[in-house]
Amino acid sequence: MSLLTIIFLSVALAMDCFAVSISQSACFKRPIWSKWIVMSLSFGLFQGLMPLIGYYVMQLFSDIITAYDHWLAFIVLGFLGVRMIVEEFKESDEHGDEKHLCDVNLSYGKIIILAVATSIDALATGVVFVPCPDRLFLGVSSIGLVSFVMSLIGTQIGFNIGKRLSFKWGVLGGVILILIGTKILIEHTCFS
Repeated sequence: MSLLTIIFLSVALAMDCFAVSISQSACFKRPIWSKWIVMSLSFGLFQGLMPLIGYYVMQLFSDIITAYDHWLAFIVLGFLGVRMIVEEFKESDEHGDEKHLCDVNLSYGKIIILAVATSIDALATGVVFVPCPDRLFLGVSSIGLVSFVMSLIGTQIGFNIGKRLSFKWGVLGGVILILIGTKILIEHTCFS
């Protein structure tokens, strides 16, 4: 797995964090840095830990998975990508003009719940690192750092222009995940 692929994977997985950060900070009338930093750190931590957990769970089944890891990565990333896209449009339909519901009373408990919810997708991506364990810690670090940075940027976008911004960030993240899954499948089926 190339460094560029790891970076794209990191960005794709961070899109949920980015979108949630925008939506959660759009409600505030003044900056709430303590909560925004805790939210960004939580998102980065959980996004980085989940692929690590997923990888070690997959290691238990590595003998079975090795022959099919590229297909499994393609299916998992494709599924997650499609799910992100569908959820983005479903959420838009449910809330009409509102992109996301936000909470002015954003508690630390809710931040942890959001961090876990946005990182569930990252758990399944641990399978991507099964054929290249030497890239695991680079990947996990990159995923965590990119999620932290994009969450922090998202809070600023949400606070400054979030109510006027109507871009579907989840769609972009979903497309990136699908493309990475397709790339992994092509590399393993055509070049092995």
